[in-house]
Amino acid sequence: MRKATFFALIIAALCLNLISCKSKSDESNITTLTTDNFVSQTKQGVVMVDFWATWCMPCKAMAPVIDEIAGQTKGKVKVGKVDIDANGPLANQFAIQGIPAILIFKDGKLMETFVGVQSKAALVNALSKYVELP
Repeated sequence: MRKATFFALIIAALCLNLISCKSKSDESNITTLTTDNFVSQTKQGVVMVDFWATWCMPCKAMAPVIDEIAGQTKGKVKVGKVDIDANGPLANQFAIQGIPAILIFKDGKLMETFVGVQSKAALVNALSKYVELP
């Protein structure tokens, strides 16, 4: 009986984890960035890019913040995500040493870099230097 309860708890935890970690990218203003589309997606306007990985717990903690900012800044700031495991050359190009790493671009030029978990206020404050936000 103990084994059955233990496995039921593990399965429940896994199910909850899958539900809570589900990306809202399809519902929001978040673009998946790759080595193929990075330059074209960041060359115009203000773009906030989240370098992350599926195994990174701090990245998972940042995901809801990134989603909120994407919704709040829709039409003013493009928000993109780069999976560093699938796009190693991009991570190397920007010397990403720790994740999450959040980079802000304006018209293709890197303006600011944040490493580690950041508050929504800190990121919105940084973005507001480059675009007028509501």
